[in-house]
Amino acid sequence: MVETLQLGHSPDPDDAFMFYALAADKIETDGLKFEHILKDIESLNQWALKGQLEITAVSVHAYAYLADRYAVLRSGASVGDGYGPIVVAREEMTEKGLRDKCIGVPGKLTSAFLAMQLYLDKFEPVFIAFDHLMDAVRTGAVDAALLIHEGQLTHGLHGLKKIVDLGEWWKKETGLPLPLGINVIRKDLGEDRMRKISSILSGSIKWGLRHRGDALQYALQFGRGISEKVGDQFVEMYVNDFTLDLGERGRKGIEELYRRAAERKLIPQIPAIQFI
Repeated sequence: MVETLQLGHSPDPDDAFMFYALAADKIETDGLKFEHILKDIESLNQWALKGQLEITAVSVHAYAYLADRYAVLRSGASVGDGYGPIVVAREEMTEKGLRDKCIGVPGKLTSAFLAMQLYLDKFEPVFIAFDHLMDAVRTGAVDAALLIHEGQLTHGLHGLKKIVDLGEWWKKETGLPLPLGINVIRKDLGEDRMRKISSILSGSIKWGLRHRGDALQYALQFGRGISEKVGDQFVEMYVNDFTLDLGERGRKGIEELYRRAAERKLIPQIPAIQFI
């Protein structure tokens, strides 16, 4: 009997690239079937708070509230090593100039928002769907916006100026990569099944990296009109060595993010992380 598990991830080129082999039946799944649930990351964060999906992508920020129910998979993470979410505005602006301004952010539990709070102590967040943030800046609905996904690469085409790259700032501050997204798995599946599923998902990522052309063509369907060149660049940014295995530096990045956030009382406490 085939067991079906729900796998949540965002409809973005990097996630699509990671899970192409799984979606296209390119790898052995040992009697398991995966139903792909595509939602924006903030929706997945909210679903995870309710434990709705067995396996899902979530923000590292959100995991601070999920550690009792979910374990972290060592593979599948989105990590920026010297780059990450960026703040953009219509005109050039300094960090001081951003203070007390209305800044559009892509969700309360996103890691981008947590990093922004660590970077800038005073600003007024306005929560806007990630794919409407650039329009919000251009129309003047907000003074600036915090961009994730392909907006990090395409903002210039919309006449917007980069003010700061939070991944670059974080690396200067800590020497560490900035962890943004992780894949988590519900603990009630049990240790053996969690490890089996982890191996399958890791296999999908490895297959994509070995067959980059095929996986990239599939991933571009989820690029919201971006060119093949930009799609390739975006995948290269967020499907990397950390995606195959968080490793020591990836784990340290997560731990340092939580340490600083807890110190500033931006999260209730440093979560106890179980890695699979």
